Amino acid sequence: MISKEQIAADYQEIQDEICAALEHTDGIAKFEEEKWEREGGGGGRTRIIQNGDIFEKGGVNFSAVHGQLPDSMKRALQVDSDDFFATGVSIVIHPNHPMVPIIHMNIRYFEMPSTMGGNAKPIRWFGGGIDLTPHYVIAEDAQYFHKGLKDVCDAYYHDFYHRFKLWADDYFYVKHRNETRGIGGIFYDRLTANDELSWENIFDFSKALGRSFIPIYTELVNRNRIKEYTADQQQWQYQRRSRYTEFNLVYDAGTRFGLETNGRIESILMSLPPTAKWVYNYQPTAGSEEEKTLSLLKKGINWA
Repeated sequence: MISKEQIAADYQEIQDEICAALEHTDGIAKFEEEKWEREGGGGGRTRIIQNGDIFEKGGVNFSAVHGQLPDSMKRALQVDSDDFFATGVSIVIHPNHPMVPIIHMNIRYFEMPSTMGGNAKPIRWFGGGIDLTPHYVIAEDAQYFHKGLKDVCDAYYHDFYHRFKLWADDYFYVKHRNETRGIGGIFYDRLTANDELSWENIFDFSKALGRSFIPIYTELVNRNRIKEYTADQQQWQYQRRSRYTEFNLVYDAGTRFGLETNGRIESILMSLPPTAKWVYNYQPTAGSEEEKTLSLLKKGINWA
């Protein structure tokens, strides 16, 4: 049985790999690291990249925290135990170029001891996912992104991609705007071992998903970073960032979990963009690329 210590150690290794590759891709900016300790137990490594050649702001964070869950989180998770352990890597990258998409990834593990005593097994599960939020939806890029995720999923279980893609469509939905945050991706939670999947299989899948981040995202960055853009397109980027902000502050489960378990505020809110704009009652020009993008922010599109 894999231990929580091994899971945390492997997640730290993935954080290191991703940071090194993103620095290489940007070519200028370097990550700043801040190590922190959580008052209730555990801590993490917050790494932020800013003002780079292509990455305006981004974070690649690792945490491994433990302690006691507040009553509100016990109700939300439908558990009785107080003690918990959670570890994971969380990434959000905001590029400075409107043709380069925002990307988010999270891989995580959660564990609680059994409240029944005796030989009862602890509560434990893996979760995670990757989703893409283009400022302008480019069909070829969307297809490449989803094909990459499908390849990772198919290597571990035949229905992972289909199931987790539908889950992402539902999860990354901005209900008050009646639109998806972006073109989705995959999302899963409370994934546990069963007759067909061992804990080692699930952990390997989690790590493979984490390691798919760099080859997929660097390809999308390099495809688009040399394209010219206008001031109006930059303003559209800022407006699309506002939708990203709304989702993270209103709906994102990771944000809520961090805030309700006395997490580190700077690390939790690193997902927010450096600049965003809210334009009152914006209506795109008929036939424009902005109108086309809005028409594609919906559930159920089969990009793969």
